[in-house]
Amino acid sequence: MIAPRRFWTDVTVEPAADGFGLRLDDRPLRTPAHAPLHVPTRALAEAIAAEWRAVEAELRPEALPFTRAANVAIDRVAPAPAPVAAHIAAYGGADLICYRAAEPEALRLRQAEAWDPLLSWSAEALGAPLLPVIGLMPQDQPAASLAALRAAVNAHGAFGLVALHDLVTLTGSLVIGLAVTRAALGAEDAWERSRIDETWQAELWGADAEAEAAAALRRADFLRAAWLHEMLASSAYDALQG
Repeated sequence: MIAPRRFWTDVTVEPAADGFGLRLDDRPLRTPAHAPLHVPTRALAEAIAAEWRAVEAELRPEALPFTRAANVAIDRVAPAPAPVAAHIAAYGGADLICYRAAEPEALRLRQAEAWDPLLSWSAEALGAPLLPVIGLMPQDQPAASLAALRAAVNAHGAFGLVALHDLVTLTGSLVIGLAVTRAALGAEDAWERSRIDETWQAELWGADAEAEAAAALRRADFLRAAWLHEMLASSAYDALQG
């Protein structure tokens, strides 16, 4: 299939009733379902505009990650947010940070150092204490905690759910994802905490080039999701800018 080619000269951001829209010359930018591509903050609109300005000749979707995120939010999540929220919230029942190695002790201690503070944060900030378990056997978590985690997920709008989805699924931890969205954990720190087991294995057996390359792509996607969330949280700045 031949990729579409650049047909526009200028990209502009303009206020819209529900946030900010974009134009390619005089054409409003639309989603694949032909809805107006309107986003809630100027910061995100400018990031999308930068993607389209950077297109030199061929239009390739992989070069437009924030555009894709907006398309998903508008066309797929906004019409039916409940299933997406439920999918994300389900990670709370088997959160990465709850499952600890029995041995070696050095790994167990490394996990505890990275993850115990997150369990404390979940209990205190979210009202969702979770139970750690040794090994991989499923552990039922308190129903009240799972309800609190669902409420925290459901507080996100369509765009926020898109960002949170990647933060959670790429790490296997709902707590880590929520900690990033609430600025309790920096994105780089969050990613490293989610990789305790993989880092241990690499130190023990040596790095695998293919696995390292795949992890690098996942890390980039994770950091991009954190950046998306930051841009969604910039509405107060947008208001000041008029």
